[in-house]
Amino acid sequence: MKSDDIMRMAEDHLIHTYNRYPIVLDHGEGVYLYDVEGKKYLDFGAGIAVFALGYNNKEFNDAIKAQVDKLVHTSNLFYNEPTAEAAEALTEACGMDKVFFTNSGTEAIEGALKLAKKFGFERDGRTDHEIIAMDHSFHGRSMGALALTGNKHYQEAFGPMIPGIKFAKYNDLESVKELINEKTVAIIMETVQGEGGIYPANREFIEGVRALCDEKDMLLIFDEIQCGMGRTGKLYAFEHYGVVPDVMTTAKALGQGIPVGAFLARGKAADVLVPGDHGSTYGGNPLAGTAVCTTLRMFKERKLTEHVTEIAPYLEEKLDELVSKYDCVTARRGKGLIQGIVVNVTPSDIIKKCLDKGLILFTAGADVIRFVPPLIIEKEHVDEMIDKLSEAIEEL
Repeated sequence: MKSDDIMRMAEDHLIHTYNRYPIVLDHGEGVYLYDVEGKKYLDFGAGIAVFALGYNNKEFNDAIKAQVDKLVHTSNLFYNEPTAEAAEALTEACGMDKVFFTNSGTEAIEGALKLAKKFGFERDGRTDHEIIAMDHSFHGRSMGALALTGNKHYQEAFGPMIPGIKFAKYNDLESVKELINEKTVAIIMETVQGEGGIYPANREFIEGVRALCDEKDMLLIFDEIQCGMGRTGKLYAFEHYGVVPDVMTTAKALGQGIPVGAFLARGKAADVLVPGDHGSTYGGNPLAGTAVCTTLRMFKERKLTEHVTEIAPYLEEKLDELVSKYDCVTARRGKGLIQGIVVNVTPSDIIKKCLDKGLILFTAGADVIRFVPPLIIEKEHVDEMIDKLSEAIEEL
C-alpha cells in the first residue's frame, strides 16, 4: 500500500489527537528508520525515548518471540515466571522494595497518585490530602496524571481537575516550603523535566525536597518515565544526586516498545496498597515481564550506562558549537542523552526541514528541540545529525 493510501486510511478512521508528519514508517535497523518508500532516517527521537537498544535488535526480538510462543497473557490472579523475575531485577536495579507493573507511564503515575492518597489516609485518616507538583511538568494525559501536570494548556478543556494539587516552581525550594501544610502528603517531580523544556533538577533542590519529606512524613515521588532507563548515564537519574525517592515511576525504554510501565515503592510506602486497592488486566503479563527482564539484562551486559557517559559529552560539545555558531540557537541544556537546544524560531519549522534531510527530531515545550536518541549511538551518528541539523538551520 502506498504512503498516501495509508495516511488517508489513518485520517479517516483514527481519532485526530495527533498532527502526524506525512511519513509512513515501515521498519528500523539500529539507529535508523525507513519509510514505505525506502527512505532512510537517522532517528534522534527513539520513539520518544523508548528504543534505547535501537531497532530490530535480534537478541531482544528472539526473547519476545520465544515468550509469544509460550504464554502471552494470564490473569494476575496467578503467578508467572517472567514477571516475578522482572520484579526482582527491577527492584534490585533501582534500590526499591516492591513494584507494580502497568501498561504505560501514565498508568504508573495513576498508581503512584493512589498510593500517595492511601498513605495519607493511613497516616492521619483524612481524605482531603494535597500533593505538590511542579510548574511546567508533564506526567500524562489521564485525569489523575493531567491534574499533576503543570501546564494549563493541557488541562483547560477537561476540568474540573482532581482537587488538592498545588504547583511549586521547579528548582525553587522556597516555593515548595510555602505550599506545605498539614494536608500535604507527597511531592512529585520529574528528575529531569522533559516535555517542559529539558530542565535537570539541581542538587540543592532535590536534597532540600527529600529533607522536607522526611521532616513532614510525606512521600517523595520521582517521575523517571522519560529521563530514566540509562538516559542520563545512570540507570535512573536520581542516582546522580545521592537521593532516593519513596516512590518512582518508570516506562518508555523499560520495555523497548512492548507496552509496559511501573511504579515502585520502598520502606513505609511499599506495603500501603493491599488486595482490592489497585489492579490491571494486562499489567505485568508474561510478555511484558520478558521485555523488562531482557532489557535490564542487555543494559547490564552491554554496559549501556557507561556508553552514555562516554558519548554524551561529545553530543553536548557539538550542540554547544551550534549555540556559538547560529544566532537562532540560544542555549543548550540537559543531562546525558536527554538534551535540548533553545531556538528563537519555530522549532517545528526546523524539524520539518530535518525530516526532508532524513533526520528525526522532536520538540519539547514551545522553543526547544529535543534530542533523545537510542543509547547505542556513536560519534559518527552525532556528526551525521549535526550536519543535517546545520543544513536545516542555514536554509531557514
